[in-house]
Amino acid sequence: MAEELLLPTNTDRATVYNALFPQIEALISTESDLIANLANVAAALKEAFGFFWVGFYIVKEGQLVLGPFQGPIACTRIAFDKGVCGASYSQKKTLIVPDVEEFPGHIACNSASRSEIVLPVFHRNGTVAMVLDVDSDQLDDFSETDARELGKILRLIERKL
Repeated sequence: MAEELLLPTNTDRATVYNALFPQIEALISTESDLIANLANVAAALKEAFGFFWVGFYIVKEGQLVLGPFQGPIACTRIAFDKGVCGASYSQKKTLIVPDVEEFPGHIACNSASRSEIVLPVFHRNGTVAMVLDVDSDQLDDFSETDARELGKILRLIERKL
């Protein structure tokens, strides 16, 4: 079992993602429990990048319900048509929000959140199983690099659904 991540310092995000990916793959490859894997993925992303908040909202009871996360307390339930998470779920696509104050209907779970990226995680049948929500306390902190690399990590989770 891994006890710590081995990550490069003082480098660009793409390089950190490249170092992180095989470690996450090894970490979750032998574990069958979904919640344990989601918890470790959230912790690894928080540790690697220092994001303000990293977590999963799982489709449950006709809404998105808070799952494993790292960061301050969060909204517990989000309707499918509310906020960035609901929009990502409904549109079945990754959303990058450079300034959450500019996003219509943004849900302010924490006022320190300034930018956000949300990615859907799919069941094999194409339905959305959950979303990964990553918040930053910096404006315009996410790019297509984050979308691409986080998507690769989520494909690892999708294989286990």
